[in-house]
Amino acid sequence: MIRIGNGYDLHRLVEGRKLILGGVEIDHHLGLLGHSDADVLTHAIMDALLGALSLGDIGHYFPPSDPKWAGADSMELLYQVDKLIKDKGWSIGNIDSVIVAERPKLKPHLPAMIKSLADKIAIAPEQISIKATTNEKLGPVGREEAICAYAVVLLIKE
Repeated sequence: MIRIGNGYDLHRLVEGRKLILGGVEIDHHLGLLGHSDADVLTHAIMDALLGALSLGDIGHYFPPSDPKWAGADSMELLYQVDKLIKDKGWSIGNIDSVIVAERPKLKPHLPAMIKSLADKIAIAPEQISIKATTNEKLGPVGREEAICAYAVVLLIKE
């Protein structure tokens, strides 16, 4: 048996926050605003994993209204979601994702993001694809007010 899930996340860019994508801190004058570290890529992947098994979304497990998740490391949350998936007898076949940002240029950081994610959830880097694109200066992402990410995952029953 296989299951497919998709995820999406968007966070506003602000001064005074770190820019973290796929568990990698990227040097930029703006960072993503959120209750946790606001790692949109990791959040989209978690929602895709949960959605594939009809388990809701990350807000159900790590609600922004709960102070214990304030400033949380999204990679640790991903680890917990991955454990939930594995405990239910599923494994990740592959993850395909897209980050949409005008700046900074993300291509040089993609290998580090892939390694970071693969190491955290114990899968091969070849099972993860991350692409980066712009929004051609359209909308909040195009105006450099936000960054968003999309993810699709394939789960395989063990």
